[in-house]
Amino acid sequence: MDTTTNAAPTDPSTSNAADAPWAPPRAGVRRTAVRRPAPDDGAAMWRVARDSGELDLNSSYAYLLLAQHFADTCRVAVVEGEVVGFVSGYLLPDDPSRLFVWQVAVAEEHRGQGVAGQLLDSVVDASPGLVSVITTVAQENVASRALFVRWAARRGATITTRPLFTADQFPDAHVDEPMLVIEGVHAR
Repeated sequence: MDTTTNAAPTDPSTSNAADAPWAPPRAGVRRTAVRRPAPDDGAAMWRVARDSGELDLNSSYAYLLLAQHFADTCRVAVVEGEVVGFVSGYLLPDDPSRLFVWQVAVAEEHRGQGVAGQLLDSVVDASPGLVSVITTVAQENVASRALFVRWAARRGATITTRPLFTADQFPDAHVDEPMLVIEGVHAR
């Protein structure tokens, strides 16, 4: 079943979302720089993913490859020389107008400052030919779902939810991974 909605921000008082709309840093908050990853950033990306407590952790080799081969569609957030967040993604081989966002993670002490939204903006804004952003997010991952709903709303985009992978397709214990299709990402 497909479900299409205009993205609407979630009520922050009822959400434990991992991110908030971007706002200028508050006094005492360190400035975050967002940039393409360098090959050496792969290890830090792996550590941020490991420490997130939510993401499926890939091998450290996979994060090194993402930083090396997919730097155009990945970003890292850096505070005082330390990688504190990342987004990994790739253009679909059969449709390069669609970006698949594989993972978004922000270190716990930097959540709630708009870092994840900045990471997504950086990748999408550097890709003017994009028609849509797609990702998979388990129903149970409330924070990640809230991030994508808020991000899409801020960009004036719509979200369609479609089935993709069911729990029985995974060889190990895993929940369903429905696909979110975010269209109109350049509307803002």
